[in-house]
Amino acid sequence: MVREKTTPADIDAFIALYPPDVQVKLQKLRAAIRKAAPLAEEGIKYGMPTFMMNGNLVHFSAWKNHIGFYPRMKAFEKELSVYEGGKGTVKFPMDEPLPLRLIGKMVRFRVQASLERMAVRTKKQKK
Repeated sequence: MVREKTTPADIDAFIALYPPDVQVKLQKLRAAIRKAAPLAEEGIKYGMPTFMMNGNLVHFSAWKNHIGFYPRMKAFEKELSVYEGGKGTVKFPMDEPLPLRLIGKMVRFRVQASLERMAVRTKKQKK
């Protein structure tokens, strides 16, 4: 699976670059993120679908053998221990179902952190 070198205009265009079976996985991932972060804005950053709310919440992408989900979080180390990944990534194998419940939990965690940062920022501005 090889993506075009140009950056897609939006998440729909990004997903359309992939074979139908991968498109289904990406749409499920997108829906899980949207459900957990209904107020987040969608866009493309770093050439990947990105959900933003007071900054970047999460990114995702598709690769030959896995779906990449960014960021990986220490708060979910135990649940993510069954997946490969690096400092800020988790790799969900292409031949396994996506852990949509876990993904939703991670996104809600990021939304809460974003709201807390925004509250602190607002409080400082009022002083």
